[in-house]
Amino acid sequence: MSEGLDSSVRPTDKVGRILYRITAALAIFGGFVVGAVALMTTISVTGRAALSMPVPGDVELIEIGTNTAVFAFLPFCQLMRGNVIVDFFLTWAPQTVKSACDVLGTLLYLLVGSILTWRLTHGAFEMYEFAETTGTLAIPRWYSFPYGVACMALLLIVTLYTLVNNISETRAASAHE
Repeated sequence: MSEGLDSSVRPTDKVGRILYRITAALAIFGGFVVGAVALMTTISVTGRAALSMPVPGDVELIEIGTNTAVFAFLPFCQLMRGNVIVDFFLTWAPQTVKSACDVLGTLLYLLVGSILTWRLTHGAFEMYEFAETTGTLAIPRWYSFPYGVACMALLLIVTLYTLVNNISETRAASAHE
């Protein structure tokens, strides 16, 4: 993070390479979902304007697709150091300070991610229990939650991995200064 996105390279250790493959595949899947949502939106808007026939439930489908894509991108962004950037505010600081801020930012991200994962899990059970559905298509709302929880669990694993790397970088920076 303190080095910016230019130094974002594939991890070279075994765990990092495995996480890279998983998160990259998930991000590519998210990209296809964004493309599908864009295509469906175009068809719906064109159908509404030209034929007064939009795609039924288009807003619900956009909501589900956006949810799917965002959760797909988060782990890859974290692994590639694209989620928390503090360079702009710390250009004056020595590498030790930058690395320490990276550790702090990653810890905070881990805390927020843990809370979100916990609440998503709780929300999934509530949505299932109350059988809440979307308004037009009557899709059970809880259907998207297990996917979101799985992506958040992967994000937590990736964040722990990056935290360990950030701590190592901080130690190395303090040893060189």
